[in-house]
Amino acid sequence: MRWQHWLGSLALAGVAAVAVVSGGCTKDAATTAKAKKTGGDEHADDKEAKVDLKKGDHSGWWCQEHGIPEEDCSLCLPQAEVKKRFQDVGDWCNIHDRAKSQCFKCDPGLYKKYEAMYVAKYNKKPEPPPKEEFEK
Repeated sequence: MRWQHWLGSLALAGVAAVAVVSGGCTKDAATTAKAKKTGGDEHADDKEAKVDLKKGDHSGWWCQEHGIPEEDCSLCLPQAEVKKRFQDVGDWCNIHDRAKSQCFKCDPGLYKKYEAMYVAKYNKKPEPPPKEEFEK
């Protein structure tokens, strides 16, 4: 009787393993592309860079609207995250309602830091954000 119980358990484990393996990964193409981009691939091709440059598209690495990596953009992150990461530590421009470290309106030279991050990732300069991001 023990032998049959053990054999039944083994068969059940085999069926479960086949189900897991045959199910595969359910990530969609966008998630896979984003993971690839954030993986630090130094030789990302131009096609990936163009995906990041779509205006209003917040699924890539670069926030084209504001000229900052998407994960750090104080204008696009949820308010709770913005409060925790920027406002609570004193990195806030009350005049332009964004992180002081990202306020190109107060200091247009700050953009060079973020531009350099883009160049390091894609080996070319990004398309600059709209002029409004620099106007006081």
